[in-house]
Amino acid sequence: MAVRRLAAEQPDHFAFTADNLAWAKKVIDRYPAGRQASAVIPLLWRAQEQNDGWVCEPAIRYIADMLGMPHIRVLEVATFYTMFQLQPVGKKAHIQVCGTTPCQLRGAEDLIRVCKSKIAAHAHDLSADGDFSWEEVECLGACVNAPMVQIFKDTYEDLTPESLEKLIEDIAAGREVTPGPQNGRRFSMPEGGATSLTEIEDDTAGALPMAHLVDGAEKASHAFAGASINGGGQDYDGVPVPAEAAVARVKDEVVARKAAEAAKASDRAGGHADRARRAGQTRGEGGDPRTGEARGRTAGAGKAGRAAAARPREGTGTAERTACGQRRRPETDQGHRPEDRGHPARAGRLPLRPDRGMDRGEQGLGRDQAEVQGPDRA
Repeated sequence: MAVRRLAAEQPDHFAFTADNLAWAKKVIDRYPAGRQASAVIPLLWRAQEQNDGWVCEPAIRYIADMLGMPHIRVLEVATFYTMFQLQPVGKKAHIQVCGTTPCQLRGAEDLIRVCKSKIAAHAHDLSADGDFSWEEVECLGACVNAPMVQIFKDTYEDLTPESLEKLIEDIAAGREVTPGPQNGRRFSMPEGGATSLTEIEDDTAGALPMAHLVDGAEKASHAFAGASINGGGQDYDGVPVPAEAAVARVKDEVVARKAAEAAKASDRAGGHADRARRAGQTRGEGGDPRTGEARGRTAGAGKAGRAAAARPREGTGTAERTACGQRRRPETDQGHRPEDRGHPARAGRLPLRPDRGMDRGEQGLGRDQAEVQGPDRA
């Protein structure tokens, strides 16, 4: 995408009209408090329609102040989306020619040549009278009716160089034109009419596009789709009621759901605490913590048993059990079990193997053992 910059010449001031300001406030009310920045794109679009089809720098600052946004953030939005025109366009019509593959194959280059000859030699340049401008754009979503152009929000499809020339001449002369296919077919059905599913009776067909005058972005913005694709709607003021009530309802639902989850978590925690308390009592009585059944011993007997287990046995260097009940290997004055006293290997006095030399001593891994063994190593 090419670098997009603001036009060199800018107006001194921009402000919404009274009607557009009321509409903008309704749009902002769609979003919850603190989320007003979400309205930046519709407000920029409305500013473009009011300002003869392009977004000026004062409009960017005006909308940024309205939404409490830094000016640079709104500038970033305006320069990123190619739907926003950043320099003046034709006062009557800005023609966007689709130049992607289906339209190219069906004659888009011929339509561009018409624009160059009838409007201006280069894209985005104004015609001599300032009423028209044109540009080549990416896919506009009417590939089945290629080639096509878009003028403001309406599309004109199934074009030929001759039909595009006539369209431009009619707009210039102030004559009504009809959006949609320009070759007589209905929407995207075959040119000669339906060829399949003809036995199905269908009475849901929408109204055909309406003929209307094309005279600038502001007037085009009022022709919202209703039964027809370009008329019968509620104008651009058809904004839903403020969404604060809906937002409050959603907040209440979230609070209620979190409260219910907290209550369940509290119940689970209480159950775990009860089970842990019962298990502790059962262990103190020498019972089974899984069943809670005691094994014929009281809490006092359990304590006495643990105290007895912690006392050292006669003939051993240390207690067989520690105070917390864990087993400990009894040690003698040589640091081994009593039955190992006379065994040189078990008593730690095994001579070094000839093939290993002083490997443990050299590595420092048996320093304490070497000190204990002393002359027995020789």
